[in-house]
Amino acid sequence: MRYQGILSILLLGGLVGLSQAADIERGRQLQMENCVQCHAAMYGGDGTTIYVREDRRIDSKAALIKQVKRCKNSMGLPWPTDQIDDLIAYLNQTFYHFKKK
Repeated sequence: MRYQGILSILLLGGLVGLSQAADIERGRQLQMENCVQCHAAMYGGDGTTIYVREDRRIDSKAALIKQVKRCKNSMGLPWPTDQIDDLIAYLNQTFYHFKKK
């Protein structure tokens, strides 16, 4: 009986963790709808060259988080925390590849 209780708690904890995982596709959509036009206008290309250029300023996950929040605020975007996390996860997975932390 005690084993079933522990197993239930572990399964529930796993499901909660899954529900909090970043939505990479939503992050991609947010980037396409809100970031690409500005980046293309400022830096040329398709709006993603800023992420892969040789002299990029973002050199850590902390710097990426800070920059996404700075852009969000400067554009007045009403993104809740989960959308910010989705965009950060998408950018990191697609362009930056920083270790989780």
